Amino acid sequence: MTQQQYILKRKMSIVELAAKLGNISEACRNLGVSRQHFYDIKTAIQEDGLDGLLEKSRRAPRTANRLSPEIEQKILDYSLEFPTHGQRRASNELKILGINVSDGGVRGVWARHDLLRKSKRLQRLEKFAAESGRILTESQVTALETAKEEKQAHGEIKTFHPGFLFGQDTYYVGYIKGVGKIYQQTGIDTYSNVGFAKLYTDKTAITAADFLNDKVLPFFDAEQVRLLRVLTDRGTEYSGKVEQHPYQLFLHLNDIEHSRTKAYHPQTNGSTERLNQTIQDEFYAVAFRKTLYTSLEQIQADLDVFMRRYNEERTNQGKRCLGRTPKQTWDAGYELYKKYVIDKTEVTPTELVH
Repeated sequence: MTQQQYILKRKMSIVELAAKLGNISEACRNLGVSRQHFYDIKTAIQEDGLDGLLEKSRRAPRTANRLSPEIEQKILDYSLEFPTHGQRRASNELKILGINVSDGGVRGVWARHDLLRKSKRLQRLEKFAAESGRILTESQVTALETAKEEKQAHGEIKTFHPGFLFGQDTYYVGYIKGVGKIYQQTGIDTYSNVGFAKLYTDKTAITAADFLNDKVLPFFDAEQVRLLRVLTDRGTEYSGKVEQHPYQLFLHLNDIEHSRTKAYHPQTNGSTERLNQTIQDEFYAVAFRKTLYTSLEQIQADLDVFMRRYNEERTNQGKRCLGRTPKQTWDAGYELYKKYVIDKTEVTPTELVH
């Protein structure tokens, strides 16, 4: 029973008891209320029915303390120009412009317009940029670019179609007697989660390039999709001068752009890290208990079987797969590849930032 229901029942019991006893004074005495209280209830019922018995808020809106619409609009305009400024800085900057408003006043305006969080103010700027078509100021462009970098630093990678961005990483598998140290070159199409993996006994620029040449590009060529950009960490197998570094030279010759994760933020390449963990949990943790491997080729053969099952049979719960297999997601995304790469439809500013 809610508080309002309890109050309603309590007041009605006074009227019902008075009717039952046929004596208002005795009913009021039994329930410990005054006769005036009884008549107030009776009047409320006559005027408003049962709704008249509900408690009415006595708090009146304190509109006198609210900022004028003109000042409120100036605060909103300022927040559109400088969405990353906090309430205190906004207050100080507005005072310089002759608008005397406290940081609490700025916060109040933001609260009424659901702009308390910086992300909300940035979303408002993104929407403004997409809908107005106006040229953004330097401060607005900087704010949007910074927001994009922060999202990437926390693993939020924007990818629009198969082939748009390919994550690559070196994973240390372990040491096997008779084989030695084993490293895995791992790759994933960040749109569809289609994955690739190949084993090596060392990690060098040569092995990093061989992985793309042997496992990745043949698949893309067969699907008639061009790989546009690769994302790696800053390891020596991926970084160096183009003319002296085999991996960099390979990317250059194949017209593939190269991006690197933000320093000290390996989670930027989170899709590849998750694939490494999946292979470790679902393949190596099981295979090394069932089979005594004596060669790298033997492990690779079983790894290839697992990767085919991962891509074509295993459901994936990623935000684009949604229970489909990675290959099904790849096939469904081909129309987007055709739209953006073959037909060369431009990506909107909102798509680039969101």
